Amino acid sequence: MTDTDTARTPHPPRVFSGIQPTNRLQLGNYLGAVKRFVEMQNAGVETIYCIVDLHAITVWQEPEELRRATRELAAGYIASGLDPARSILFNQSQSPAHAQLGWIFNCVARMGWLSRMTQFKDKAGRNREAASVGLFAYPNLMAADILACHATHVPVGEDQKQHLELTRDIAVKFNTDYGVDFFPVPEPVIEGAATRVMSLRDGTRKMSKSDPSDMSRINLTDDADTIARKIRKAKTDPEPLPSDTAGLEGRAEARNLVNICAALGDRSPAEVLAEFGGRPFSAFKPMLADLAIARLSPITAEMTRLMGDVAEIDRILGEGAEKARAIAQPILEQTYDIVGMIRSG
Repeated sequence: MTDTDTARTPHPPRVFSGIQPTNRLQLGNYLGAVKRFVEMQNAGVETIYCIVDLHAITVWQEPEELRRATRELAAGYIASGLDPARSILFNQSQSPAHAQLGWIFNCVARMGWLSRMTQFKDKAGRNREAASVGLFAYPNLMAADILACHATHVPVGEDQKQHLELTRDIAVKFNTDYGVDFFPVPEPVIEGAATRVMSLRDGTRKMSKSDPSDMSRINLTDDADTIARKIRKAKTDPEPLPSDTAGLEGRAEARNLVNICAALGDRSPAEVLAEFGGRPFSAFKPMLADLAIARLSPITAEMTRLMGDVAEIDRILGEGAEKARAIAQPILEQTYDIVGMIRSG
Protein backbone atom coordinates (compact mmCIF):
# COMPACT_ATOMS: atom_id res chain seq x y z
CA MET A 1 0.00 0.00 0.00
CA THR A 2 1.31 3.42 -0.95
CA ASP A 3 -1.63 5.83 -0.83
CA THR A 4 -3.42 7.39 2.10
CA ASP A 5 -6.76 6.15 0.88
CA THR A 6 -5.76 2.62 1.87
CA ALA A 7 -6.32 3.49 5.50
CA ARG A 8 -10.03 2.88 5.99
CA THR A 9 -10.12 -0.25 8.11
CA PRO A 10 -12.57 -1.66 10.65
CA HIS A 11 -11.49 -1.87 14.28
CA PRO A 12 -12.47 -5.18 15.89
CA PRO A 13 -12.43 -5.27 19.72
CA ARG A 14 -8.92 -5.57 21.07
CA VAL A 15 -7.66 -4.92 24.62
CA PHE A 16 -4.21 -3.52 25.35
CA SER A 17 -2.57 -2.54 28.60
CA GLY A 18 0.87 -2.41 30.15
CA ILE A 19 2.74 -2.08 33.44
CA GLN A 20 6.22 -0.71 34.08
CA PRO A 21 8.77 -3.22 35.42
CA THR A 22 9.89 -1.13 38.37
CA ASN A 23 10.18 -2.34 41.95
CA ARG A 24 7.98 -5.21 43.13
CA LEU A 25 4.50 -6.21 42.05
CA GLN A 26 2.07 -5.41 44.83
CA LEU A 27 -1.58 -5.94 45.66
CA GLY A 28 -2.64 -2.72 43.94
CA ASN A 29 -1.13 -3.92 40.66
CA TYR A 30 -2.84 -7.28 41.03
CA LEU A 31 -6.34 -6.06 41.94
CA GLY A 32 -6.25 -2.88 39.87
CA ALA A 33 -4.72 -4.39 36.74
CA VAL A 34 -3.49 -7.98 36.47
CA LYS A 35 -6.61 -9.66 37.90
CA ARG A 36 -8.74 -7.69 35.44
CA PHE A 37 -6.38 -8.60 32.58
CA VAL A 38 -7.01 -12.27 33.29
CA GLU A 39 -10.78 -11.72 33.47
CA MET A 40 -10.71 -10.04 30.05
CA GLN A 41 -8.65 -12.87 28.62
CA ASN A 42 -11.15 -15.38 29.94
CA ALA A 43 -14.02 -13.37 28.44
CA GLY A 44 -12.77 -14.28 24.98
CA VAL A 45 -11.65 -10.80 23.89
CA GLU A 46 -8.34 -10.49 22.03
CA THR A 47 -5.89 -9.31 24.69
CA ILE A 48 -2.39 -7.86 24.41
CA TYR A 49 -0.38 -7.13 27.55
CA CYS A 50 2.94 -5.35 27.52
CA ILE A 51 5.77 -4.91 29.99
CA VAL A 52 6.72 -1.33 29.20
CA ASP A 53 10.47 -1.38 29.77
CA LEU A 54 11.05 1.64 27.50
CA HIS A 55 8.79 3.67 29.78
CA ALA A 56 10.77 2.47 32.78
CA ILE A 57 13.99 4.15 31.60
CA THR A 58 12.41 7.62 31.57
CA VAL A 59 14.07 7.62 34.98
CA TRP A 60 17.41 5.88 35.47
CA GLN A 61 17.30 2.12 36.05
CA GLU A 62 20.14 -0.17 37.07
CA PRO A 63 20.41 -2.52 34.05
CA GLU A 64 20.50 -5.85 35.87
CA GLU A 65 17.67 -4.78 38.15
CA LEU A 66 15.60 -3.76 35.11
CA ARG A 67 16.10 -7.21 33.58
CA ARG A 68 15.16 -8.90 36.87
CA ALA A 69 12.08 -6.72 37.32
CA THR A 70 10.96 -7.36 33.73
CA ARG A 71 11.15 -11.10 34.24
CA GLU A 72 9.46 -10.90 37.64
CA LEU A 73 6.59 -8.91 36.16
CA ALA A 74 6.20 -11.52 33.42
CA ALA A 75 6.22 -14.23 36.10
CA GLY A 76 3.56 -12.29 38.02
CA TYR A 77 1.35 -12.04 34.96
CA ILE A 78 1.61 -15.76 34.26
CA ALA A 79 1.26 -16.83 37.90
CA SER A 80 -1.90 -14.74 38.16
CA GLY A 81 -3.52 -16.67 35.33
CA LEU A 82 -2.43 -14.93 32.15
CA ASP A 83 -2.04 -17.63 29.52
CA PRO A 84 0.60 -16.78 26.87
CA ALA A 85 -1.24 -19.11 24.49
CA ARG A 86 -4.42 -17.00 24.78
CA SER A 87 -3.01 -13.50 25.38
CA ILE A 88 0.00 -11.83 23.82
CA LEU A 89 2.57 -11.09 26.53
CA PHE A 90 5.80 -9.28 25.59
CA ASN A 91 8.21 -6.60 26.69
CA GLN A 92 7.91 -3.35 24.79
CA SER A 93 11.54 -3.00 23.64
CA GLN A 94 11.23 -6.20 21.57
CA SER A 95 8.67 -4.55 19.28
CA PRO A 96 10.50 -1.57 17.69
CA ALA A 97 7.34 -0.36 15.92
CA HIS A 98 6.17 1.08 19.24
CA ALA A 99 9.12 3.47 19.53
CA GLN A 100 8.95 4.27 15.81
CA LEU A 101 5.27 5.14 16.01
CA GLY A 102 6.05 7.11 19.16
CA TRP A 103 8.16 9.49 17.06
CA ILE A 104 5.28 10.04 14.64
CA PHE A 105 3.08 10.88 17.62
CA ASN A 106 5.73 13.26 18.97
CA CYS A 107 5.01 15.21 15.81
CA VAL A 108 1.22 14.94 16.18
CA ALA A 109 0.84 15.81 19.88
CA ARG A 110 1.07 19.42 20.98
CA MET A 111 3.37 20.82 23.67
CA GLY A 112 0.38 22.27 25.47
CA TRP A 113 -1.23 18.86 25.75
CA LEU A 114 1.85 17.36 27.38
CA SER A 115 2.35 20.38 29.64
CA ARG A 116 -1.00 19.63 31.25
CA MET A 117 -0.09 16.06 32.20
CA THR A 118 -0.28 15.97 35.99
CA GLN A 119 1.85 12.82 36.31
CA PHE A 120 4.84 14.58 34.76
CA LYS A 121 4.48 17.38 37.28
CA ASP A 122 4.27 14.86 40.12
CA LYS A 123 7.21 12.72 38.99
CA ALA A 124 9.49 15.57 37.92
CA GLY A 125 8.91 17.47 41.13
CA ARG A 126 10.34 20.93 41.59
CA ASN A 127 13.44 20.36 39.44
CA ARG A 128 11.65 19.84 36.14
CA GLU A 129 14.62 21.13 34.15
CA ALA A 130 16.54 18.03 35.25
CA ALA A 131 13.82 15.58 34.11
CA SER A 132 14.45 13.56 30.97
CA VAL A 133 12.78 14.44 27.71
CA GLY A 134 11.43 10.88 27.78
CA LEU A 135 9.60 11.54 31.05
CA PHE A 136 7.92 14.58 29.49
CA ALA A 137 7.03 12.88 26.21
CA TYR A 138 6.26 9.37 27.43
CA PRO A 139 2.45 9.81 27.08
CA ASN A 140 3.12 9.88 23.32
CA LEU A 141 4.90 6.54 23.58
CA MET A 142 1.99 5.22 25.65
CA ALA A 143 -0.31 6.31 22.81
CA ALA A 144 1.94 4.45 20.39
CA ASP A 145 1.78 1.29 22.52
CA ILE A 146 -2.00 1.38 22.37
CA LEU A 147 -2.45 2.42 18.77
CA ALA A 148 0.35 0.27 17.32
CA CYS A 149 -2.01 -2.66 17.77
CA HIS A 150 -5.21 -0.72 17.01
CA ALA A 151 -6.48 -1.39 20.53
CA THR A 152 -10.07 -0.38 21.11
CA HIS A 153 -10.23 -0.83 24.89
CA VAL A 154 -7.64 -0.06 27.57
CA PRO A 155 -7.95 -1.11 31.22
CA VAL A 156 -6.59 1.85 33.18
CA GLY A 157 -6.53 3.15 36.71
CA GLU A 158 -7.91 6.55 37.56
CA ASP A 159 -4.37 7.99 37.52
CA GLN A 160 -3.92 7.00 33.86
CA LYS A 161 -7.21 8.37 32.53
CA GLN A 162 -5.55 11.64 31.53
CA HIS A 163 -2.96 9.81 29.46
CA LEU A 164 -5.64 7.79 27.71
CA GLU A 165 -7.46 11.02 26.91
CA LEU A 166 -4.24 12.20 25.27
CA THR A 167 -4.12 8.95 23.27
CA ARG A 168 -7.66 9.62 22.09
CA ASP A 169 -6.70 13.19 21.14
CA ILE A 170 -3.70 11.94 19.17
CA ALA A 171 -5.81 9.37 17.30
CA VAL A 172 -8.45 11.97 16.42
CA LYS A 173 -5.88 14.58 15.35
CA PHE A 174 -3.95 12.10 13.19
CA ASN A 175 -7.12 10.89 11.50
CA THR A 176 -8.32 14.46 10.99
CA ASP A 177 -4.97 15.81 9.75
CA TYR A 178 -4.64 13.08 7.12
CA GLY A 179 -8.32 12.65 6.28
CA VAL A 180 -8.43 9.00 7.27
CA ASP A 181 -10.24 6.72 9.69
CA PHE A 182 -7.15 4.72 10.50
CA PHE A 183 -6.57 4.77 14.25
CA PRO A 184 -9.39 3.74 16.60
CA VAL A 185 -10.30 6.10 19.45
CA PRO A 186 -9.79 3.71 22.39
CA GLU A 187 -12.18 3.52 25.31
CA PRO A 188 -11.05 3.29 28.95
CA VAL A 189 -12.13 0.29 31.01
CA ILE A 190 -12.37 1.32 34.66
CA GLU A 191 -14.32 -0.98 36.90
CA GLY A 192 -14.19 -3.14 40.01
CA ALA A 193 -14.34 -2.57 43.74
CA ALA A 194 -10.60 -2.12 44.16
CA THR A 195 -9.63 -0.42 40.92
CA ARG A 196 -7.63 2.04 43.04
CA VAL A 197 -6.09 0.22 46.00
CA MET A 198 -4.88 2.54 48.73
CA SER A 199 -1.98 2.39 51.16
CA LEU A 200 -2.39 0.26 54.27
CA ARG A 201 -0.88 3.13 56.26
CA ASP A 202 -2.83 6.01 54.71
CA GLY A 203 -6.18 5.39 53.06
CA THR A 204 -5.98 8.68 51.16
CA ARG A 205 -2.87 7.68 49.20
CA LYS A 206 -2.56 5.06 46.48
CA MET A 207 -0.76 1.83 47.34
CA SER A 208 2.58 2.24 45.62
CA LYS A 209 5.72 0.28 44.91
CA SER A 210 7.72 3.43 45.58
CA ASP A 211 6.37 4.14 49.07
CA PRO A 212 9.37 4.01 51.47
CA SER A 213 7.34 1.99 53.99
CA ASP A 214 7.03 -1.67 53.05
CA MET A 215 4.17 -1.90 55.56
CA SER A 216 2.08 0.31 53.26
CA ARG A 217 1.64 -2.44 50.69
CA ILE A 218 1.31 -6.17 50.20
CA ASN A 219 3.88 -7.44 47.73
CA LEU A 220 3.07 -10.48 45.62
CA THR A 221 6.37 -11.93 46.85
CA ASP A 222 5.35 -11.62 50.55
CA ASP A 223 4.96 -14.87 52.47
CA ALA A 224 1.83 -15.74 54.46
CA ASP A 225 3.17 -14.47 57.79
CA THR A 226 4.15 -11.14 56.26
CA ILE A 227 0.73 -10.70 54.64
CA ALA A 228 -1.02 -11.45 57.92
CA ARG A 229 1.19 -9.02 59.84
CA LYS A 230 0.66 -6.19 57.36
CA ILE A 231 -3.12 -6.59 57.42
CA ARG A 232 -3.15 -6.86 61.20
CA LYS A 233 -1.20 -3.60 61.45
CA ALA A 234 -3.13 -1.80 58.69
CA LYS A 235 -4.41 1.58 59.81
CA THR A 236 -8.11 1.70 60.78
CA ASP A 237 -10.38 3.82 62.99
CA PRO A 238 -11.99 2.83 66.31
CA GLU A 239 -15.53 2.54 64.96
CA PRO A 240 -17.04 -0.83 63.90
CA LEU A 241 -17.69 -1.49 60.25
CA PRO A 242 -20.88 0.14 58.95
CA SER A 243 -23.81 -1.89 57.68
CA ASP A 244 -23.86 -0.24 54.24
CA THR A 245 -21.48 1.56 51.89
CA ALA A 246 -22.86 5.00 52.78
CA GLY A 247 -21.32 4.51 56.19
CA LEU A 248 -17.85 4.37 54.65
CA GLU A 249 -18.02 8.06 53.74
CA GLY A 250 -15.12 9.89 55.38
CA ARG A 251 -13.53 6.62 56.52
CA ALA A 252 -10.75 6.15 53.98
CA GLU A 253 -8.97 3.24 55.67
CA ALA A 254 -12.19 1.33 56.33
CA ARG A 255 -13.29 1.83 52.72
CA ASN A 256 -9.92 0.60 51.47
CA LEU A 257 -9.98 -2.64 53.48
CA VAL A 258 -13.59 -3.34 52.53
CA ASN A 259 -12.78 -2.76 48.84
CA ILE A 260 -9.75 -5.04 49.04
CA CYS A 261 -11.88 -7.74 50.67
CA ALA A 262 -14.56 -7.36 48.00
CA ALA A 263 -12.08 -7.56 45.13
CA LEU A 264 -10.22 -10.56 46.56
CA GLY A 265 -13.50 -12.36 47.25
CA ASP A 266 -15.14 -11.47 43.91
CA ARG A 267 -18.09 -9.78 45.55
CA SER A 268 -19.34 -6.25 46.11
CA PRO A 269 -18.50 -3.98 49.06
CA ALA A 270 -22.19 -4.06 49.98
CA GLU A 271 -22.03 -7.85 50.28
CA VAL A 272 -18.97 -7.62 52.52
CA LEU A 273 -20.70 -5.12 54.80
CA ALA A 274 -23.88 -7.21 54.88
CA GLU A 275 -21.76 -9.91 56.54
CA PHE A 276 -19.46 -7.79 58.72
CA GLY A 277 -21.46 -4.61 59.38
CA GLY A 278 -21.45 -3.73 63.07
CA ARG A 279 -18.42 -5.92 63.80
CA PRO A 280 -15.04 -4.53 64.92
CA PHE A 281 -11.91 -4.60 62.81
CA SER A 282 -10.49 -7.16 65.25
CA ALA A 283 -13.00 -9.62 63.77
CA PHE A 284 -12.70 -8.41 60.18
CA LYS A 285 -8.91 -8.31 59.77
CA PRO A 286 -8.24 -12.02 60.49
CA MET A 287 -10.80 -13.00 57.87
CA LEU A 288 -9.23 -10.56 55.38
CA ALA A 289 -5.76 -11.90 56.11
CA ASP A 290 -6.89 -15.49 55.53
CA LEU A 291 -8.58 -14.47 52.29
CA ALA A 292 -5.52 -12.57 51.05
CA ILE A 293 -3.21 -15.47 51.90
CA ALA A 294 -5.51 -17.97 50.16
CA ARG A 295 -5.63 -15.86 47.00
CA LEU A 296 -2.03 -14.65 46.87
CA SER A 297 0.07 -17.54 48.20
CA PRO A 298 -0.43 -19.71 45.09
CA ILE A 299 0.62 -16.74 42.94
CA THR A 300 3.72 -16.19 45.05
CA ALA A 301 4.67 -19.87 44.84
CA GLU A 302 4.25 -19.95 41.05
CA MET A 303 6.24 -16.73 40.64
CA THR A 304 9.08 -18.28 42.64
CA ARG A 305 9.01 -21.36 40.44
CA LEU A 306 9.03 -19.33 37.24
CA MET A 307 11.86 -17.09 38.41
CA GLY A 308 13.91 -20.24 38.85
CA ASP A 309 13.77 -20.73 35.06
CA VAL A 310 14.48 -17.35 33.46
CA ALA A 311 15.18 -19.01 30.12
CA GLU A 312 11.53 -20.09 30.03
CA ILE A 313 10.37 -16.56 30.84
CA ASP A 314 12.61 -15.15 28.10
CA ARG A 315 11.23 -17.70 25.65
CA ILE A 316 7.63 -16.71 26.47
CA LEU A 317 8.44 -13.01 26.09
CA GLY A 318 10.23 -13.67 22.82
CA GLU A 319 7.29 -15.59 21.37
CA GLY A 320 4.92 -12.88 22.53
CA ALA A 321 7.10 -10.20 20.94
CA GLU A 322 7.01 -12.07 17.63
CA LYS A 323 3.21 -12.02 17.73
CA ALA A 324 3.18 -8.35 18.76
CA ARG A 325 5.52 -7.41 15.91
CA ALA A 326 3.27 -9.23 13.44
CA ILE A 327 0.43 -6.90 14.47
CA ALA A 328 2.35 -3.65 14.94
CA GLN A 329 4.67 -3.67 11.93
CA PRO A 330 1.94 -3.58 9.27
CA ILE A 331 0.17 -0.81 11.21
CA LEU A 332 3.42 1.17 11.35
CA GLU A 333 3.97 0.67 7.62
CA GLN A 334 0.45 1.88 6.86
CA THR A 335 1.10 4.88 9.09
CA TYR A 336 4.27 5.68 7.13
CA ASP A 337 2.31 5.43 3.88
CA ILE A 338 -0.34 7.81 5.22
CA VAL A 339 2.27 10.33 6.40
CA GLY A 340 4.12 10.20 3.08
CA MET A 341 7.26 8.20 3.86
CA ILE A 342 8.98 6.27 1.06
CA ARG A 343 9.55 2.62 1.89
CA SER A 344 11.48 0.04 -0.12
CA GLY A 345 10.02 -3.38 -0.77
